[in-house]
Amino acid sequence: MRPDLLKGHLDTLLLAVLEGGAQHGYAVIEALRTGSAGALDLPTGTVYPALHRLERAGLITSEWETVGGRRRRAYRLTAAGQAALGEQRAVWDQFSTAVTAVLTRQPWPAAT
Repeated sequence: MRPDLLKGHLDTLLLAVLEGGAQHGYAVIEALRTGSAGALDLPTGTVYPALHRLERAGLITSEWETVGGRRRRAYRLTAAGQAALGEQRAVWDQFSTAVTAVLTRQPWPAAT
């Protein structure tokens, strides 16, 4: 998948991955990869700066944990992050429906 297609959507994808509970950075990367059947195979240099940006914005929080003698940072959604994810899902639903309508030449909004 072309990296430019992710522009504007990475933060929402990261929030969605963290909705299931706290995860360390590599687990977030792996969840994106497996959840997309390999289409979203993102490098750490893309994901970690985005996680730090989301933390600065108050949408996620992090804390250090030690597992197997190794320290790693676990990230989790805040209440503001959960709210932002809900808003972004609504935006995505409307956007993807509109794009699909144009690409498939179907009327939008769909007649009910």
